[in-house]
Amino acid sequence: MKAKQVLFFLLGVFAMLGLLWLVTPAEGVPLGPLNLRFASFERMAQEAGEKKVDVDSVLNAVEGRFRMEEDTLSYYRKFFYENPDRIFLPEDDYHFFDTLFLRMENAGDRPVRIVHYGDSQIEMDRISQDLRQELQERFGGGGTGLFPAVSNVPSASIYKSASGGFAQYTMYGDSTTQRAGHNRYGMLAQVVKLSGGGTISLRGTKNKLAREGVKTFESVSVLYGRGESLEVKAVSDTLKPVPVVENGENGTLVTWNFGRPVRKATLSFRGSAEIYAVGADGAGGVAVDNIPLRGSSGTIFSRISKPLMEDCFTLTDTRLIILQFGGNMMPMVRSTKTIEQYQEQIQKQLAYFHEVAPQAKILFIGPSDMGKSVNGRIVTWPHLPEMVDSLKATVLRNDAAYWDLYRMMGGENSMVQWVKHRPAYAGPDYIHFTPAGARRVGEALSRSFLTYYDFYRLRKTLPEDRVKKAMQP
Repeated sequence: MKAKQVLFFLLGVFAMLGLLWLVTPAEGVPLGPLNLRFASFERMAQEAGEKKVDVDSVLNAVEGRFRMEEDTLSYYRKFFYENPDRIFLPEDDYHFFDTLFLRMENAGDRPVRIVHYGDSQIEMDRISQDLRQELQERFGGGGTGLFPAVSNVPSASIYKSASGGFAQYTMYGDSTTQRAGHNRYGMLAQVVKLSGGGTISLRGTKNKLAREGVKTFESVSVLYGRGESLEVKAVSDTLKPVPVVENGENGTLVTWNFGRPVRKATLSFRGSAEIYAVGADGAGGVAVDNIPLRGSSGTIFSRISKPLMEDCFTLTDTRLIILQFGGNMMPMVRSTKTIEQYQEQIQKQLAYFHEVAPQAKILFIGPSDMGKSVNGRIVTWPHLPEMVDSLKATVLRNDAAYWDLYRMMGGENSMVQWVKHRPAYAGPDYIHFTPAGARRVGEALSRSFLTYYDFYRLRKTLPEDRVKKAMQP
């Protein structure tokens, strides 16, 4: 075939494809049970006309809204009523976190504990580590917090290995995970059964993505129950501290303080017990626990033994419970009715936490934006904006605070742009943040929380009547 003939052939093919592109409707062409979709002019025009989220502009705006030029009541009033990235408080009560802040300021040599529950979005200590670092820089503390004695999910913030008679049982996960046959799971929603004895080795992380505060710790602890002739010893190099034992009716907390920062420790067990958690903390200050529950929608907690959970939260001095859920529920949402049913389940969990940890405040973090393929395009999951608004209303009605992660990201169809950002802020599944993206989320959450603390400090220097008058809507 001559070159001229090849050229005319190719031009003809391009012309046919161009015609097909012009006449094909955006919704595709039905062909029996199938729907064939092609590149179309209509779809291209539709996409070109849509407003795309500029991630850098969104994050710069978030940063700008937290920038304080003057520590004044007028700044906080604007923040409290107008900043979309603030933590929303029940009944707009700016005193909501006051008891927590007072306890954090007076931690002494006993850490004030914050537990951060979530789904796989927070695995590998994502988001938690940034909140932990910011709070520990402000209030002191160190270490990673509490974690399971045995786990199939690694942490980016501490290395641990276990050998001996340990068997793990969890409330969450797929059919391959073992269930305990009882409801004594403890505050990590899992329990490790110890039979005979064993050893757990801990080492501060060397991961370059980890924050500085988790690379050493000053104390280790074991939270357990039903111990029969249980003996536990903790050693770090030549340090062999005397344990401090605190007993509850259903649980026991044993803590060893090394007196200085260490990078590794070994726990040796003999006997049998149900181990609910192991911890690596600093001396006083704030401890933040990262508790990812892969596959969970956050509706399992109320099935855990209430007396045991009461002991766990009391013994560990838990003062803030963060719940970050909603994303795993989205694949099941087909209508408003499903969202209403999920609201009822979340309300039940909030009531449960109020009962088992009355000393703690509750902060609920709503789901992030999530991308789904619809007619060949990645867009926000249907019903996700409705889910976000419904969760916010439910949480605020039940004496808990709410942080709107979905809108902090930029709202509808923002996840697509977080994936496209360079460096990527989210992964190709259009659901999970990368470490870089999680850090931006953690920084925004920390800024919002600490702005309320700064406001708390300012209020302590002013007459309450003046503050109340200035903060009126």
